[in-house]
Amino acid sequence: MARNTRNNRDSRGGRRRDNASREESEIQEKLVHINRVAKVVKGGRRFGFSALVIVGDGKGRVGHGSGKAREVPEAIRKATESAKRTLRRIPLREGRTLHHDVSGRFGAGRVYLRAAPPGTGIIAGGPMRAVFEMLGVTDVVAKSIGSSNPHNMVKATFAALTNCASPRQVASKRGKKVGDIVGRRDPNEEAREGADGR
Repeated sequence: MARNTRNNRDSRGGRRRDNASREESEIQEKLVHINRVAKVVKGGRRFGFSALVIVGDGKGRVGHGSGKAREVPEAIRKATESAKRTLRRIPLREGRTLHHDVSGRFGAGRVYLRAAPPGTGIIAGGPMRAVFEMLGVTDVVAKSIGSSNPHNMVKATFAALTNCASPRQVASKRGKKVGDIVGRRDPNEEAREGADGR
């Protein structure tokens, strides 16, 4: 009897590995920045490379990582592994934009992210655009103020995204219903927007 239980446990483990491999195949990666660094040693300079990589599944999960190595491919591999370990889920509205406007800061980097209506597209700078593409956001307006260092911009963007909360999360935290948090829009305001063509 014990042997059958162990066999079932093994088969469950096998299924879990299949699911993990399927999730791995869904994850995409994007190289954001490569920097060549030089270390001065006796006899000359020793060059190395550092890479910044963003990974995501395009369905609300995204992570970032950096890696250093003597060769570029090895640096990218290390950065990708680091990014996969930091994957986190971000709540999205309708699977295309943020629930609300939010700001984030890391070091000297500051970013402002704004939710946008359908058809806006991704209006953001290079490193931030990569984060939104891997996250699966299709409509967002973002502005970076301060440091243009890609590492600081990416980390500030992640700091902002971690502050995003869906109405359901806010409602559960405050012990209310989602309808109480969101509320209904004024029909007169909707009519005005329709007349303006917005």
